Amino acid sequence: MFQGASALSLDAKGRLAIPARHRDALTPDGAPLVMTVHPHRCLLVYPLAAWEPIRDQITRMPGMDQGTLTFKRMLIGFAQEEVLDGAGRVLVAPSLRKFAELDKQVWLVGQGSHFELWSDEGWQRQQDAMLALAGGELPPGLESLVL
Repeated sequence: MFQGASALSLDAKGRLAIPARHRDALTPDGAPLVMTVHPHRCLLVYPLAAWEPIRDQITRMPGMDQGTLTFKRMLIGFAQEEVLDGAGRVLVAPSLRKFAELDKQVWLVGQGSHFELWSDEGWQRQQDAMLALAGGELPPGLESLVL
């Protein structure tokens, strides 16, 4: 279960040090992790085993609908398998960094089964959106949530 938000830095080569507390769950037995893009201009970071059923579901989608094709091209087309190096770092491919507008400071945000990787500016925008939501109605399906 991945949760919490961590401020991290990309090094000059575009490598990200995965926090030690998440390494074993994200890359069990040295398995690769998968990074791909999300339409909100962040990256999704999955353990390979959690990504594979999602990938399979997406690839089974019909190929003649333009919206479906665009979605497939984004999620499957940008997907990269990466392994951690000996220092627990993972390379974030240049194409992924460009898409998500990642610079030196980034945020790794747990989402249960995976992480989102945000630029500092993008994560600040998300926090502003969260605060705006706090003053309004809850999204559908959360009406009965008790905190």
